[in-house]
Amino acid sequence: MSLEMKVPAVGESISEVTIGQWFKQDGDQVEMDEVICELESDKATFELTAEAAGVLKIQAQEGDTLEIGEIICTIEEGAKAEKSKPKEESGSDKKEESTSSGKTGEVKEMIVPTVGESITEVTLANWLKADGDYVELDEIIAEVDSDKATFELPAEANGILRHVAQEGDTLEIGGLICKIEVTEGGAPASEEPSAGTDSKPVSTATSDKDTYATGHASPAAAKILAEKGIDAKEVKGTGKDGRITKEDAEKAEKSAPKPESKPAPSKTEEKQNEAPKVAGSRDSRREKMSSLRKTVSRRLVSVKNETAMLTTFNEVNMGPIMELRKKFKEQFKEKHGVNLGFMSFFTKAVCVALQEWPAVNAQIDGNEIIYNDFCDISIAVSAPKGLVVPVIRNAEAMSFDEIEKEVVRLATKAKENKLSIEEMTGGTFTLTNGGIFGSMMSTPIINAPQSAILGMHNIVERPMAVNGEVKILPMMYLALSYDHRIIDGRESVSFLVRVKQLLEDPTRLLFGV
Repeated sequence: MSLEMKVPAVGESISEVTIGQWFKQDGDQVEMDEVICELESDKATFELTAEAAGVLKIQAQEGDTLEIGEIICTIEEGAKAEKSKPKEESGSDKKEESTSSGKTGEVKEMIVPTVGESITEVTLANWLKADGDYVELDEIIAEVDSDKATFELPAEANGILRHVAQEGDTLEIGGLICKIEVTEGGAPASEEPSAGTDSKPVSTATSDKDTYATGHASPAAAKILAEKGIDAKEVKGTGKDGRITKEDAEKAEKSAPKPESKPAPSKTEEKQNEAPKVAGSRDSRREKMSSLRKTVSRRLVSVKNETAMLTTFNEVNMGPIMELRKKFKEQFKEKHGVNLGFMSFFTKAVCVALQEWPAVNAQIDGNEIIYNDFCDISIAVSAPKGLVVPVIRNAEAMSFDEIEKEVVRLATKAKENKLSIEEMTGGTFTLTNGGIFGSMMSTPIINAPQSAILGMHNIVERPMAVNGEVKILPMMYLALSYDHRIIDGRESVSFLVRVKQLLEDPTRLLFGV
């Protein structure tokens, strides 16, 4: 019986996910509730567990984007995975392996160990041993990073190392990191260096490690190489058994044609034609874009293309709030145990204005408009893995100290990569503060499916005309980006003016006027 596994509903407003990585291969035997792959949305990463025991048949590949409900894979219940015999076991190679490699047929699966209290995941920093290398028991083969420290991973058996996770991958505790094909009697003879020669084995066409995969490109890699006009023979494969992977093809560059022979220029001509030598590095590096970053990029472009986005600006005198904070910040911290920051003032002001102009707090759903009577304020936070937007629920009913405590709690969890799905879904309006990085003015992009976002910026002392006199005041520019399909100019400008009024006279927030 074949069981179809589909993309589950992983959170409100999430309509699609990206396949991050497969922990199991096509044709592998899987157990009930075993983690088989990782799914990524624009907000978080999820694990997909097997819904039955059987043989896995993969239908979506790593990097594919699927809608909620689409088929990811199937599981043949009751079936047993076939153990394929490598082709190199034929003829003399098979004889050599049986006599020199000492393989027992046992495969040791190494999982991410428990490395400390409260640590739920680690990142594979780097492999100290290459795929296919012979490793000995307790030999250090890799380094893994957590949010607290770096740990060394020792081999759990003697044998041939087979990588499962790649450098940069994030794995849950208990996730499969590599496999070791257990051997007896030490390293295979073919891998021991002969006396008087370089210790590094020379890769040749007749190497004992060459297989049918050596030098062959995967379908995706072959397509890329064909588009570039590059022969597969010119590319060195880094995949299993030397197979050319998609990443190898993307990095490959066509070799420059040999220049025609010309008479050697004289020394005088050489000096005239030489470019001036300038000290400095000319290195560059290429890094694969993470699935999370690709998803965020796609959604931001989608918002720009699918909404009638417009931005309106205003400026606010931050002097009254700064004076209020200076006067009460010590007493506030002593009583509530948290600093009195700007975010509570902006959150309270925005909630008052949202309730007066409900269209700014609404969103479009098909041919309908959803008006929200509550204010769930999303706060943009810069986290190690990228920008995340946790939500303060029912901010309109919270006090200044409750808002400040919630901001600190969410920001701390974001920086530790510990935010849950519930904490990042359901916002109705977003606040983003580019001023902490020194931004003077910007046009923030709407956080879909919301209809508006308020951008805060840095505070700069500027000369301003006040009652016919020039005064130096601490000013901040505010930018409101909104979807013109649902919010008219009158509503957007009136909303921003109301926020300005509340911030320049914060006592209004205390009396609700």
